[in-house]
Amino acid sequence: MTSGIRFDAVSVAYGGTTVLDRLDLTVEPGEVIALLGPSGSGKTTALRAVAGFVRPVSGRVLIGDRDVTALPPYRRGIGMVVQQYALFPHLRVEANVAFGLKARKTPKDEIPGRVAEALEMTGMAAYAHRYPRELSGGQQQRVAIARALAIRPKVLLLDEPLSALDAQLRSGMLAELARLHRELPDVSILYVTHDQVEALTLADRIAVMDKARLQDCGTPQDLYRRPRTEFTASFVGNANLLPVTVTADGVAFDGTELNVAPGDATPGAATLCVRPHLVGLGEGPNALRGRIVEVQWRGSTHRLYVEVGGHRVKADVRELRETPLLGSEVTLHFAPEDAVLLAAGVNDDH
Repeated sequence: MTSGIRFDAVSVAYGGTTVLDRLDLTVEPGEVIALLGPSGSGKTTALRAVAGFVRPVSGRVLIGDRDVTALPPYRRGIGMVVQQYALFPHLRVEANVAFGLKARKTPKDEIPGRVAEALEMTGMAAYAHRYPRELSGGQQQRVAIARALAIRPKVLLLDEPLSALDAQLRSGMLAELARLHRELPDVSILYVTHDQVEALTLADRIAVMDKARLQDCGTPQDLYRRPRTEFTASFVGNANLLPVTVTADGVAFDGTELNVAPGDATPGAATLCVRPHLVGLGEGPNALRGRIVEVQWRGSTHRLYVEVGGHRVKADVRELRETPLLGSEVTLHFAPEDAVLLAAGVNDDH
């Protein structure tokens, strides 16, 4: 069976409430797509539809070139890792990893080698004889990943796999997942998360979900640098979303004319997106004058909240020797090429 996942107008409903609405999305062979969105956006439902845990009310799910919509989970040839790990506490690590192989009636003489291979790949070979209770959270997660990989799946489903880990462990596991992706170039990975850093770090493309629908899809760089919608701009990274007016003469914010390319925007109300780290302190192009209302020290940077015309503008500036005083007047600026003009209210379907 070839790898790859295709959602063909997939809808899922519970009791008359649509929780996934006409999803069209393709995960290419060897690609990692992150489903990113808030709780209730439909991302986990989409993953469960691939796994076979929910049945669409309409549409099809394909793995490779095979329609698996009506197949039970065990016949889909997928590996899955969930945030609770779901390890059997009474089985040693090697037995946990072997479980899926035995369930698929893998020849007995193949199982030890496949288990050793999966444990080696996840850095857990030295822990084969331990019980889950004797492992840290990060080690348990590695075992869960090893179990999923032991069956040599063409499709790997990851459902918030790092959310139960602390920040340091999460960072380490992100690096491990990125390494595994490089070592498994033919495996298609669907990764569900609400964490922007995980999505930006791991994914080849990010599918942004909200209100049961796919709102945007693109590479992490495209969605971050050139978001199409206000929702994408605010959910992928951090953003200043400033209400502006587009006229035949240009773009204006709070009565100040800005040097911003209007692009394809039609005259009227629109939204200007500028990332906080691209907003500088002091004189420069597109100068905005305002009053500091909040200062947050973030180690290498200070985040300044500056009130400009009744709107808060965020600026992440390199750590200042002296913390600016609340209420002091400052000037912010940003380069024309660092601003993206969004049509107000855009929320296209895909």
